[in-house]
Amino acid sequence: MPKAIRIEKTGGPEVMQYVDVEVGPPGPGEVQVRNHAIGLNYIDVYFRTGLYPMPLPAGIGLEGAGVVTAVGAGVQSVKVGDRVAYCDRPPGSYSELRNMPAAPLVKVPKSIGFDTAAAMMLKGMTVQYLFRRTYKLQRGQTILFHAAAGGVGLIAMQWAKALGVTVIGTVGSEAKAKLAREFGADHVILYNKENIVERVREITRGEMVPVVYDSVGKDTFQASLDCLQPFGLMVSFGNASGPVPPMPLTALKGSLYITRPSLMAHTSKRANLEEMAADLFRMVSSGKVKIEIDQRYALADAVKAHQDLESRRTTGSTVLVPS
Repeated sequence: MPKAIRIEKTGGPEVMQYVDVEVGPPGPGEVQVRNHAIGLNYIDVYFRTGLYPMPLPAGIGLEGAGVVTAVGAGVQSVKVGDRVAYCDRPPGSYSELRNMPAAPLVKVPKSIGFDTAAAMMLKGMTVQYLFRRTYKLQRGQTILFHAAAGGVGLIAMQWAKALGVTVIGTVGSEAKAKLAREFGADHVILYNKENIVERVREITRGEMVPVVYDSVGKDTFQASLDCLQPFGLMVSFGNASGPVPPMPLTALKGSLYITRPSLMAHTSKRANLEEMAADLFRMVSSGKVKIEIDQRYALADAVKAHQDLESRRTTGSTVLVPS
């Protein structure tokens, strides 16, 4: 019987249980996928803790890559034997075998392995919409990107470099600073030792930046706003340090803009999903973006993987490997 991670209540990593599950034939519009690799993402923590509510009991995880083993009635986008990847709801990727809607699946080129596909889909598609859609970066611009040595961050460093953009990245340790520089960061700020706003002002010679990409949340939010030029855009796309508390609109001094984008909104239409995935596959296949998989855990060790992720002991991307 296939194994999966299930949760019956929200809470810490310990609420995840590695259990046997029954997987029947896929229903109409569904496919059955045998996962070869599973992506670990901070959004999984949000679902596990209840920050993002979902009906319980439930599976967990949004990202995976594997092979289609069965298709339900009406499915035409994929067939049995196709190599596929996905990064969308419903949660349940922490599994050896699962049924899921066919809509989020994209075919993976043979040049890209399952580990790479599972490690890059959510993070790489996130960078794609951040840089191509939320704020279309132009050569010669300077940006501030928080958590530059994380899974999203390392992809972003390389993608920005390919676009000719100067990147100021923030990190939490010297080791992460070294990693961010290796992947393309032009300037690195140690957020727990340096004043972010003062360093950005120094680096930009007082100009500040037109856009800030912030997935950290509570701990960096005010500094992010203070680093923006007049009419600048604050892109808040995560809450790794906790949710941002309520704030008055008057905090947006300097005619600033703020947005809270999501990957699911950008990929809700099939045409957009395919276009974004093709762009990501091109960047990776060309070598302009390399996917750094720094941690691998057995699926059975998902609790340990979450503990390491939340304590910021991970760098780059992480995959869970089914037995």
